Amino acid sequence: MFRKLVTSVLIIAVLAAAFAGWLFFTANTAFNQKSKYLYIRTGHATWPEVLKTFRDSNLVKSPAALDLLATRLGVPEKLKAGRYEIKQGMSLMDISRLLRNGTQAPVKLIITKLRTKENLAGFLGRKMEVDSADVIAWMTNPDTLQPYGFDSNTVMAMIYPNTYTYFWNASIHTIFNKFYNEYKKVWTDARREQARKQGLTPAMAYTLASIVEEETNDLEEKDTIASVYLNRLRKGMRLQADPTIKFAMKDFTLKRIYLKYLTVESPYNTYMNTGLPPGPICTPSLQTLDAVLQSPQTNYLYFVAKSDFSGRHVYTETYDQHLKVAKEFQKALDIEQQKRAAAQQDLESPE
Repeated sequence: MFRKLVTSVLIIAVLAAAFAGWLFFTANTAFNQKSKYLYIRTGHATWPEVLKTFRDSNLVKSPAALDLLATRLGVPEKLKAGRYEIKQGMSLMDISRLLRNGTQAPVKLIITKLRTKENLAGFLGRKMEVDSADVIAWMTNPDTLQPYGFDSNTVMAMIYPNTYTYFWNASIHTIFNKFYNEYKKVWTDARREQARKQGLTPAMAYTLASIVEEETNDLEEKDTIASVYLNRLRKGMRLQADPTIKFAMKDFTLKRIYLKYLTVESPYNTYMNTGLPPGPICTPSLQTLDAVLQSPQTNYLYFVAKSDFSGRHVYTETYDQHLKVAKEFQKALDIEQQKRAAAQQDLESPE
């Protein structure tokens, strides 16, 4: 009788162990995607809240079993805020260890073209834990910017298009430190010397590059366009750069800059103000920055788009030459718009 009892207990123990092994060590995710992300916000790293997220988001099949295992493994005491990748097919043991070790899934911030501080703040607010309003406050606070050598106008000159890797709950200070480290890598002694020869500081060169970036996508023309603006700066002429009007009006959908736009009151209006605007109007590519730094010596003071709509430009040295070319382009543009209007009217006319 005793032997039968012992045997029964052993069988139950083996079955229980097998069941526990099956429950804790086999796939327990409850979704079909390749992976899902668990976000634990700073100040909310409590196990009851996290367990509720597991339940509400349908991340695992057995939240109760996860609770049992995680508690036994000391997860609640070691839980940290962050972004955690729950991959399809993970076991409860895998998930518990992931959380206990605080093994976050990094966030890759791919910076391409951004135009305003608000654009950057909104981007960070969508990708990271930081609040966009806090980012704006940080970027407009002289005390936070002073150690970096920037102000609220030039702060965007710290941002270079690249891929930056962070933990999701990185602080604003940590985020901008990495931006600043990239800035220092870009501004080698060689680039600083090139800027000096052009009569520019790094912030000025970046600002000019941002205008050139908005003027053309043709890399082969960027250095020549930069030479036009540099010549105007040296002569004390106004830059009269159309992209700065778009920035001043905060309307980046404008296709044509009409005379009525040229009087908009803004320090970024280079038709009304002499010299460079207070800061950049977008985040230019490194190729555009180098085009500015390596800009050739020319006598060009004007440029206008070619009338063949190739996207390239005609460069001139005098205002009379410029007027002639500009009239040709305006005539071609008017004809093109008439053609489009006629075609649209044909489409809308009843048969």
